[in-house]
Amino acid sequence: MKFGPRDSPPAYRFVVTLLRPLLMALTRRDWTGLEHLPRDRGFVAVSNHVSHLDALVLAHFLNDAGVVPHFLGKVEVFRVPVVGAIVRAADQIPVHRGTGRASDAWSAAIDAVRAGKCVGIYPEGTLTRQPDLWPMRGKTGAARVALLTRCPVVPIAQWGTQDVLPPYSHRPSVLPRHTVRMRAGAPVDLGDLYDRPLTAEVLAEATERIMAAVTRELEALRGEQAPPGRYDPREHGLPGTGPPRGATVTGRSGPRARPDPPQWADGPNEESRDGPDDGEDHT
Repeated sequence: MKFGPRDSPPAYRFVVTLLRPLLMALTRRDWTGLEHLPRDRGFVAVSNHVSHLDALVLAHFLNDAGVVPHFLGKVEVFRVPVVGAIVRAADQIPVHRGTGRASDAWSAAIDAVRAGKCVGIYPEGTLTRQPDLWPMRGKTGAARVALLTRCPVVPIAQWGTQDVLPPYSHRPSVLPRHTVRMRAGAPVDLGDLYDRPLTAEVLAEATERIMAAVTRELEALRGEQAPPGRYDPREHGLPGTGPPRGATVTGRSGPRARPDPPQWADGPNEESRDGPDDGEDHT
């Protein structure tokens, strides 16, 4: 079973060679919990999502631990000249969001885990809309992969990337260097759900356990407690993807409870789409 970066596709090693020195130069790192990453089997790595820089930093964290991540990314990125060819050759997984082919990504993710690979998933499906950047309501894709493969699900919290590249901004802040913190926790306990039918209720329970585990790790990184409950953007009239300022109030959502936080100050001028690292769940 091939695991380490040396056994990764040449395109992946090419990207690492280009980007790792840049990340090393532009950020300080505070990484803990590497002992929780499996080395002998495939697994799902789940994380909170606060910046379009997240996937690069999470990949840096995993790569330096000897684990090659395979991220879910929207199919449009795979069609971009040159970039798409590199992403495909690096063995990443396309997501056909909003189409009947969205389930193909989860089949590919299941196959990757069964082949002994690490699949990286952002269970929120997009950058968090929670005003203080806490994890919000999760989608069921990561839980589905985990329950069908019975693989470990490792919660990884990250904090600090939003200081380098704020949510929905294209204006990075690199000086002075910001510290990026990553913390991996023990695998989420889903064992009691393995033999139950894969119903919506079971998927919801597994998903909430996953989000709760990520939140606990983030609380440790931030040194503060997350607010009670799980933020649901639908209850605030927010769209499924794109900058929150693009939201309109719908008949079932009600008005937004509070103004946009300062982290979204660039919202009106940014593109109404998610970044290439967003694996959206359409189940």
